[in-house]
Amino acid sequence: MKHKKGIQKGMFTCFRILSYFIAAVLFYILGFIIVKGISVINWDFLTQAPTDGMTKGGILPAIVGTFYLMIGSAVFSFPVGVMSGIYMNEYAPKGKMVNFIRTMTNNLAGIPSIVFGLFGMAFFVNYLDFGDSIIAGSLTLGLLALPIVIRTTEEAFKDIPNSYREGSLALGATKAQTIWKVLLPMAMPRIITGLILSLGRVSGETAPILFTCAAYFLPKLPESIFDQCMALPYHLYVIATSGTDIEAQTPIAYGTAFVLIVIVLIMNLLANNIRKYFENKLKSK
Repeated sequence: MKHKKGIQKGMFTCFRILSYFIAAVLFYILGFIIVKGISVINWDFLTQAPTDGMTKGGILPAIVGTFYLMIGSAVFSFPVGVMSGIYMNEYAPKGKMVNFIRTMTNNLAGIPSIVFGLFGMAFFVNYLDFGDSIIAGSLTLGLLALPIVIRTTEEAFKDIPNSYREGSLALGATKAQTIWKVLLPMAMPRIITGLILSLGRVSGETAPILFTCAAYFLPKLPESIFDQCMALPYHLYVIATSGTDIEAQTPIAYGTAFVLIVIVLIMNLLANNIRKYFENKLKSK
């Protein structure tokens, strides 16, 4: 008995050390980026376009382009992903077909992002003739986020007890009314959290936008969804690897990385706050 307790205590200690190590690595990376990038963060850096071969100026077009792509991907992935998740859990007959769809969804989530980029270039850019544009990049990133939204929605509905469905149907509500009025509000905290976390992921993707919309240097804001745009991850890649003056651009690269990390952090905090808001709203009802 003492031997088993000793093994258990040793395993817990090992897990605790690994957890502290992971946290230390995370804080080290964040601290490194903050220390290197905070020196270039100012109002001009956040509100001006790059100048002098991207060795001076700011990153406003890249910030705006990143938000455009995030919003565009959400407009596509959220309704399609939520409706797909609802269908798989509430309407589709349980069996091999649902298991097959679920397996394909999981496989889609594991496909490298560069494959999504090649597909987006072949289908959205060339076949649909959108060209290198915000809409092509948004749809490609939407496909990347889609599996996360589908699985989050399905799991959120799956965890709701059947008694809520049975009670609503017993009171005369239709299946659609039950989903819309009863189940969806209960699942919404997790659905919104999954959506925002998926947006946090797509905000840092470089490969999909490399083939579909990202501009090497475009010191102006896009005027329509059919324009190219700059984006923070690709801008960071460009100034860190193929700039005209690496020494002058290195601080800008760290500053860009700092801004990108802040955006992802804000997205995660927003997801937590929205989840808590919906949870409190449900409790009040």
